[in-house]
Amino acid sequence: MNLHVINNGFFKLDGGAMFGVVPKSIWQKTNPADERNLCNWAMRSLLVEHEGRVVLIDNGIGNKQSEKFFSYYFLNGNDSLDKSLHKAGFNPDDITDNFLTHLHFDHCGGGVERHGDQYKMKFKDATYWSNSGHWDWATQPNPREKASFLTENIVPMQDSGQLRFLDQTQDSNLPFEVITMDGHTEKQMLPKIQYKDQTIVFMADLLPSVGHIPLAYVMGYDTRPLLTLEEKEQFLNEAADQQYILFLEHDGENECCTVKKTERGVRLDRTFPLSEIL
Repeated sequence: MNLHVINNGFFKLDGGAMFGVVPKSIWQKTNPADERNLCNWAMRSLLVEHEGRVVLIDNGIGNKQSEKFFSYYFLNGNDSLDKSLHKAGFNPDDITDNFLTHLHFDHCGGGVERHGDQYKMKFKDATYWSNSGHWDWATQPNPREKASFLTENIVPMQDSGQLRFLDQTQDSNLPFEVITMDGHTEKQMLPKIQYKDQTIVFMADLLPSVGHIPLAYVMGYDTRPLLTLEEKEQFLNEAADQQYILFLEHDGENECCTVKKTERGVRLDRTFPLSEIL
């Protein structure tokens, strides 16, 4: 198995929304905001190459939305999906599977491209993976999440015939296990990868950054924040006991971290690039 970090650039979101009830005087110590109260966040995917499969986990925000849409999110940085794939020695046609942790626009927008008035799949030979519970949630969105589930990111996957649901097949043969979490959104999926006698968990939006490790640091975007608290507590205790490596999708500075138990609860142990274990 080979692993490759795929950097899709950065975008900005309101710091208060990202940390919920935690006051700015506390969260800005780890995630400083600009003059508009916006913090910079990575869109970091992971490419898993194993036994002829090339599996991309999430794919960033893409570039097909309007100028007005992007004016809200301040895309920045020199990285892109295409550049990062090329740097790792791949192109979009090499992708056999695009595994989507969930269908919020910053996780799945790069998988569908606009060509004139038509939408086409970025990875023309790939299977796109979701699950039926989350698909129903995304295609019949609640008012709280409606702005995060964009039709042009989602429906073309089904129309293309390339969409499959992990919970409706016994033969996905994906090179990792999947943990399901419901606090952020219904049936978010976190890949759990066994690599060189270590366990790497792709954290998606259960843990966007190291600044979110303390239990109370829950995003305002979460649909069920109290459930997120329960899920985080159980998972982080397990991660500390089992010495999991946590791969961070949105942390602007840190690719990976480990956690440890302290008198104040589970806290950050150390941070490091994924290349340290490759």
